[in-house]
Amino acid sequence: MHAMQYEFTLPADYDMQIIRHRVATNGHATDHFPGLGLKAYCVRVRGEQGSTVHQYAPFYLWVDPDGMRQFLLGEGFRRLSGSFGRPAVRRYIGLQYLPGQAAAPQPVAASRRTARIPADAELHGVLDRHLAQASARAACSQVYATAVAFDPQAWEIVHFTLWTQGVPNDDDVQYRVLHVSHPGIDQLAMAPHPPTVLHGQVDP
Repeated sequence: MHAMQYEFTLPADYDMQIIRHRVATNGHATDHFPGLGLKAYCVRVRGEQGSTVHQYAPFYLWVDPDGMRQFLLGEGFRRLSGSFGRPAVRRYIGLQYLPGQAAAPQPVAASRRTARIPADAELHGVLDRHLAQASARAACSQVYATAVAFDPQAWEIVHFTLWTQGVPNDDDVQYRVLHVSHPGIDQLAMAPHPPTVLHGQVDP
């Protein structure tokens, strides 16, 4: 599993209805995209949920990295970049995806929590603690799904969670979710943990 996110920060007076209309019109295009596990069409609205900006910031979980390549080099991303500029794309190594307990068919909110891995920390122990936190979060009745990934360049861990109601933690970056595509969600749930997390060492 691979995670991916990019952000478009928009002018303070930007009409966010334009983004909502764009997602309502085109969001279905990724409902069957090859290699995609899940895409959450996320926005932040200035003055709401602690946000100081208008932002469009979709988050992806990829089952197949070739699907990610096809998407970034494809026509849809080219059109998006033509409208808003080419964004910096953050990529993460996926550690775990967990379905939540919520019975609602679609999430309405999302949160992103980022934590730096200290240089002197024992890596496997840090990862195991974050996976345990994700398991506890997945047990919450308002959670649709949660995922953990890490960035080996910045040495950061990211928790991304989809909620069927508002986000309860004010410390997280909070989003509205306009649409979710999940063509490979069952494959995400079946993906094994990396061997470094399971065993504390790389398998020979």
